[in-house]
Amino acid sequence: MTNVTHRELLPGVNLTAVHTTKFKSAYLGLQLLAPIDAVSASMGALIPMVLRRGTERFPGLEAVSAALDELYGGAIEPMVRKKGETQCVGFIGSFLDDAYTPDGGRLLESATGLMGELLLHPATENGRFVPAYVEGERSNLIDAIRAQINDKRQYAALRLVQLMCRDEAYGVDRLGSEASAAAITGERLWARYRELLRTARMELYYCGSADTDRVEAAFRAALAGLERAEADELVALECAVRGGRGQAEPRCYEDALDVTQGKLALGFRTGGSSIWEDDYPALMMLNALYGGTTTSKLFLNVREKRSLCYYASSQLEKLKGLMLVSSGVEFDKKQEAQDEILAQLENCRQGRFDAQELEAARRSVVSSLGALTDSQSRLEDYWLGQAAAGVDETPEALSARLERVNAQQVQAAANKLELDTVYFLKGKEA
Repeated sequence: MTNVTHRELLPGVNLTAVHTTKFKSAYLGLQLLAPIDAVSASMGALIPMVLRRGTERFPGLEAVSAALDELYGGAIEPMVRKKGETQCVGFIGSFLDDAYTPDGGRLLESATGLMGELLLHPATENGRFVPAYVEGERSNLIDAIRAQINDKRQYAALRLVQLMCRDEAYGVDRLGSEASAAAITGERLWARYRELLRTARMELYYCGSADTDRVEAAFRAALAGLERAEADELVALECAVRGGRGQAEPRCYEDALDVTQGKLALGFRTGGSSIWEDDYPALMMLNALYGGTTTSKLFLNVREKRSLCYYASSQLEKLKGLMLVSSGVEFDKKQEAQDEILAQLENCRQGRFDAQELEAARRSVVSSLGALTDSQSRLEDYWLGQAAAGVDETPEALSARLERVNAQQVQAAANKLELDTVYFLKGKEA
């Protein structure tokens, strides 16, 4: 059985504790949440990478690794994510659950303590981050930003969002830009780190067999000495969900690279539907029906029946009110594929789907939510998204709402969609 408890430990410092005996490992998370912007995104992404390099007690990677080895080979890794227009940076950790230690030892306190050390007591030089660590991890960050172009499918999706939301915070990548990363200095990075500690929302997470009171005590001890701003000084997390622009034609963009397969990406506004609205379950069902599953209209018709795409799928950005379609096409089939992708959406708008299709979509979404409890990392990511949105709906409660969605509600969600932007990545000779 799984029980979820939410507690506020300090101003803006929240704990989500998932009590379960399902896993042999315990899973920890410590994330700093702040609005994403073009100026500070790369600094936010760099901070956990530099922090992971060492602490006052363990001033280097080898020393940190040795400390983790003492915890039966536990792991703590830096994480950088974007949830809506919020950047989430920090650590996730996995350790042997106390119920399975061979000597009956208690690892929770040691594991949270080490995570707290990484956050609050980094290795320093002259009162700042160690310059060599900053330089090394800044170089790694720039390499990671540059490497995004290597996965052309993901790159096309990234470019679509950048162009579609170029005047919105959502258009900023989770890693920031190469130019902003290159401009980071040790002094600026230290100042941003101290600012985040004081004013960013902090989300703590635990999944394992320990009771919530013990988890809370362990995190409180790990964060002893954390100086927080007053509640009214903490940063507010918001996400601007825009309706359609009401334009007659979508904005269209193309890039040419040395590729052998075109990447066609379409961005839709959901007409204001998002995680905060009552029609969100209907939007989830629409996404599954349209392109979110292997029984969807895009997969069965555009890919399988008409062979216009190597792949075709849709996904929701639930905190931003977007539906993004991704497809791989031959260069000369771009327009035909685009027309068919839009024709399948029109079928959803006109209610041209049967009860079997609707039920397949429902079962797929409900099954996916149910499977969250089988994966500690996916469950942590779900609750981080809920925290960024400021909602605490459980997967079970959301599933119950999905069971009540009818065909008319799905059709209504489809009719709110508006095609905003079309992006095509073509070959240099196409």
